[in-house]
Amino acid sequence: MIHLAWPWMLLLLPLPWLLARMLPPVRPQGAALFLPFAAGVGTEALPGLRFGPRGRRLLFALIWLLLLAAAVRPQWLGDAQPVPTTGRRLLLAVDVSGSMATQDMAGGYSRLQVVQKVAGDFIQRRHGDQVGLILFGTRPYMQAPLTADLSTVHQFLQEAMIGVAGTETAIGDAIGLAIKRLRDDPTHAPADADGKPGAKGDTVLVLLTDGSSNTGAMPPLEAAKLAADAGLRIYTIGVGAAAQQGFFGLGGGNDDLDEDTLKGIAQATGGAYFRATDAGALQQVYTRIDQLEPSAGHEQWYRPSTEWYPWPLGLALLLSLPAILLRERAWS
Repeated sequence: MIHLAWPWMLLLLPLPWLLARMLPPVRPQGAALFLPFAAGVGTEALPGLRFGPRGRRLLFALIWLLLLAAAVRPQWLGDAQPVPTTGRRLLLAVDVSGSMATQDMAGGYSRLQVVQKVAGDFIQRRHGDQVGLILFGTRPYMQAPLTADLSTVHQFLQEAMIGVAGTETAIGDAIGLAIKRLRDDPTHAPADADGKPGAKGDTVLVLLTDGSSNTGAMPPLEAAKLAADAGLRIYTIGVGAAAQQGFFGLGGGNDDLDEDTLKGIAQATGGAYFRATDAGALQQVYTRIDQLEPSAGHEQWYRPSTEWYPWPLGLALLLSLPAILLRERAWS
């Protein structure tokens, strides 16, 4: 796409004609214009150069048009690209262990399917923030690093599959991976002495699981203490239908959820714990997180530009030499 940065320079187009009409004609007396370089070269250096008065006018007009073409600053605009922002850094850690395939959510959907729909909408609302995605089961994986490209993170979440990271649940290791990622980020500042996030940006981890931590090298509560020291605030979400009291005791729903650990993680890092028993409750949870951690603002885009003005400017300078020689010859 071609863009003119200074189109108002085209108003100077009739300037030579106006000057010719308003100013008296120049009548040189003797050597009115002496150019040592032009005199040394002489028109003999260009034996094939033969222009009449009309040809000289056309040459000067071409030079003027080229100068105007350079003055309007023609640019080639590339494809729009997102602008890196200084908003929140938000990591989303999603449990993809085997239990997330349980279809106990409203409408017969699995827990992961509901998370993909609701969390996907949450990601798309985080305009101006950098969002990353961690998938964890037996092991955690950084599926998408922190980025302002929300559409890509949303796509990676939709492509997540049960068991891709193992069938067990390593909550502490997922938190540890988030801490490591932040320590490797040069733009992240750790918490200060009062426990407040660093000045370079606010970092949040939203951890979503339907079970208890039953594997991994790092205990969840110890990982939470390290997260607090690193300035990482964690919001934990427990998903799955509520356990129901049957005739022979508990039956149906999610009775494996370790709510005490999830509450301890949130409390240690200054976050909050939420319980989501269906899609509507999960939507309310993410709406509440939006209120507690508002996004930085509207997403901004820019188009990289390539300047084209040197081309007409250079051609105008090249044509200036024969123009000067013709003028010397006309006045000699």
